Amino acid sequence: MGLPIVQVDAFTDRPFAGNPAAICLLDGPADDQWMQAVAAELNQPETAFLEALPAEGGLAGDAADGPTWRLRWFTPVCEVELCGHATLASAHHLLTDLGVDPGGAPLRFVTLSGVLTARPLRDGWIQLDFPVDHPVETDAPEGLLEALGIEKALTVARGRSDWLVEVPCPEEVRGVRPDMDALSALGDVGRGVILTSVGEGLHDVISRFFAPAAGIPEDPVTGSAHTTLAPFWADRLGKDDLLAYQASARGGTIEVSLRGNRVLLGGQAVTVLRGELDDDLLAAVVSRRTSGTA
Repeated sequence: MGLPIVQVDAFTDRPFAGNPAAICLLDGPADDQWMQAVAAELNQPETAFLEALPAEGGLAGDAADGPTWRLRWFTPVCEVELCGHATLASAHHLLTDLGVDPGGAPLRFVTLSGVLTARPLRDGWIQLDFPVDHPVETDAPEGLLEALGIEKALTVARGRSDWLVEVPCPEEVRGVRPDMDALSALGDVGRGVILTSVGEGLHDVISRFFAPAAGIPEDPVTGSAHTTLAPFWADRLGKDDLLAYQASARGGTIEVSLRGNRVLLGGQAVTVLRGELDDDLLAAVVSRRTSGTA
């Protein structure tokens, strides 16, 4: 039997919306180059690789902490340190497709950004617990606003991974057509650029996210970007609980709560595709693992 693969649309309650992620459940460590090759082949914004960890000791911690997996995320061109939608998709797959029962504890994921958790809520909603990323206001790097196609920004700030650019209104966020080649060529763009304004209607915040240098010209719904948006807008709007909308073509809604040095991200997800990798590809990763090259 081949290695199971599922595709999940995250931060949406309907198929063909939100942000798609491929999920690959491993039975042990896999070679980095192999995972990158699989992610490139699947060509999703992110492919998540899950590996169950033992319930006692080591990175997994105590069994009372909840079931634990090692989780890594790859775009078609690189590994990333933090990804919200593929974490939500992974939690949805474990809880809904595989029937994992955490027994009242959250699911735990050991990642490059530390231990992250996912807790099932009501009606299929899942809440992620991520580290906050406080943006620092600064001058825009040369060429950034021009590459975005905007004349003036209200605020430019920098988080650990991304630039944040605030514009006056949702119409400007929706209407921007960036020059992706110019964005990719910027020397100090980091992972990507968050474009944002105050929201409209039910939504407190609206945004879009561009990361062409990471192989994702426009990311449909970016959970990790909201670890930067949360403190930025909580300060400006005077409240820590926000409803955010990412205005890509697919679109998606995120419940955002700032809690000290953590950000809680709530969302729904839908499984849209199930399949498996060819047996020969599975044999290749097993061979690399047993020969000591993993």
